[in-house]
Amino acid sequence: MLAEGVRFRLWAPNSNFVALKIYDLDLVVPMGKLARGWYEVEVDAARAGMRYRFVLDDGAEVPDPATRFQPEDVDGPSEIIDPLAFGWTDIGWRGHEWEELVLYELHIGTFTQEGTFRAAMDKLDHLVELGVTAIEIMPIADFPGRWNWGYDGAQLFAPDSSYGRPEDLKALVDLAHAKGLSVFLDVVYNHFGPKGNYLAVYAPLTTEHYETPWGSAVNFDDAGSTMVREFFLPMPATGSMNSISTGYGSTRCTKSATPASATCCRNWPSRSAPPPMAGTCISWSKTKRTRRAGLSAATMARPGSITGSGATTSTTGSMSR
Repeated sequence: MLAEGVRFRLWAPNSNFVALKIYDLDLVVPMGKLARGWYEVEVDAARAGMRYRFVLDDGAEVPDPATRFQPEDVDGPSEIIDPLAFGWTDIGWRGHEWEELVLYELHIGTFTQEGTFRAAMDKLDHLVELGVTAIEIMPIADFPGRWNWGYDGAQLFAPDSSYGRPEDLKALVDLAHAKGLSVFLDVVYNHFGPKGNYLAVYAPLTTEHYETPWGSAVNFDDAGSTMVREFFLPMPATGSMNSISTGYGSTRCTKSATPASATCCRNWPSRSAPPPMAGTCISWSKTKRTRRAGLSAATMARPGSITGSGATTSTTGSMSR
């Protein structure tokens, strides 16, 4: 998001031409070609809530690979989301010491009859009364269809629309913190679901050097992998979107759009000592390696920012805006 309008960016090294299509403006505009396979265009009239796709050189229309919201499911147009619009009330939240954590793993779709973020908010008091101090939300990255355990994620930056909108997820996190609950988010970083991720059409997303039970492996070390790694790795020296990587996968402690001056790791184990680095906080436990990485409001708003972490995948920045 810009002060006036939106800057759109797409990494498409395998495409000779890319245009931006904004449906609300009935606009198709060619994107300028930059170095290293990037395409970019600024649209002053673009606003939050508008829907768009990218148009490739063969005429194919594809959603944003780092879309923040897919209101019409994985194959539909992406919606422009202003990451700074939500009014957080938990600036003083500092989380729990590790030894205080009592995790309750929940699946948004089955935790309540409605299966939504908003409905889950109404059940938080039950968890507090139970003695829970942290909720661990199973993967919510946008998947095809209405029902899924979360391991077929296709749009890793976007919460699935069947659960609600991005601001609904933020409201859940905000309320959980108000009730003294830490929030962790399971994410999947080693594969994409079988439908809805188009990044491999125009970029070297996967490699045939390795095999997985879910198809081609993500290209972390083959030709063209530098930018792919940056899609998953955290931006340095930024603050407030915390993530934790475990041996099984990765867990992200959701928090976004707070002032850049906010502490890097809101759940850093020590309340008295600061994180070892501004932006990347690393700690070890007996059972698992934990890595925390921050994402500031400035980075969240900066077009083209790329972030994520861990071994099995999700993302929260924007590879294209």
